[in-house]
Amino acid sequence: MVGMRVRYLRSPRWAVAATSVVVFFAGCLAGCDAGRAASDPTDQGRPTIGRLDRTVRVLQMNLCNSGRADCYSGGRAVSTAVALIHEHRPDMVSVNEVCRDDLPVLEQAMSAGVAPQAVASAFTSAKDRHTHAPVRCLNGQEFGNGVLAGVPPPAVGSRSYSGVYPVQDPHDSEERVWVCIALATRFTACTTHASSADTTVALNQCRFLVKSAVPRISRGNGAGPIIVGADLNLAARGSPSPEACLSDGYQRTDDGGLQSVMVSPGVGVRAHSVIDMQGTTDHPGLLVDLVLSGS
Repeated sequence: MVGMRVRYLRSPRWAVAATSVVVFFAGCLAGCDAGRAASDPTDQGRPTIGRLDRTVRVLQMNLCNSGRADCYSGGRAVSTAVALIHEHRPDMVSVNEVCRDDLPVLEQAMSAGVAPQAVASAFTSAKDRHTHAPVRCLNGQEFGNGVLAGVPPPAVGSRSYSGVYPVQDPHDSEERVWVCIALATRFTACTTHASSADTTVALNQCRFLVKSAVPRISRGNGAGPIIVGADLNLAARGSPSPEACLSDGYQRTDDGGLQSVMVSPGVGVRAHSVIDMQGTTDHPGLLVDLVLSGS
């Protein structure tokens, strides 16, 4: 496979201290456009700030793999995602517009890293507004969103949660959903694909996830910080902005387009990069290095 073009960004306004909680300014990093020539950060390897169990590398992707959309590439987006997982070794992967059987493929890629690890994963299907049945990919599998997270030794328990948003676009036959994995004593990993046709609805869905759904999960399971990788369908510098859905103390970074990684208080951002997906989907990949407090 042709190597992925990557832009690796570090903000001079974000200083990270190895022995302290990372504090970073409100607002997102300046975005960058997918497809531009960029430097390759792979020689950076895994984050080296603090203990490895206190760093989290997140890979967010919209793989457009339903088979029904114009951006479908015959499954090549999943192969590209596998290659990126092998290359960048993320601790958390969040994916949108995937089929149910794509998750085991990505899970195998995560578990077969340099240091084999257990991987927790969860999938939830979008719902058909009229029948309330799962939306289907062209191949008949359920269509929706997935999240995966590596479980470092010693293994800790995990639980998955999902839901249908109480606010939906009445003109969209697809009801949007969210899904999370709570890793006991570590963090809660979530993803969502918000409404694509109505930005007001998308904003309200994001607010529900950040302000209502995931805080209850995290409090109930002691899973600490919240990390959300998502296609919010809110333009990074648009109106409304993704900033408008954040709770107090939350921060985020983005791909310069519609995808964001949002984090609750107690999580710092070391760097992020935007990855050219080589035409296999209509979104770039978003790779973000995070540091949990206490590192």
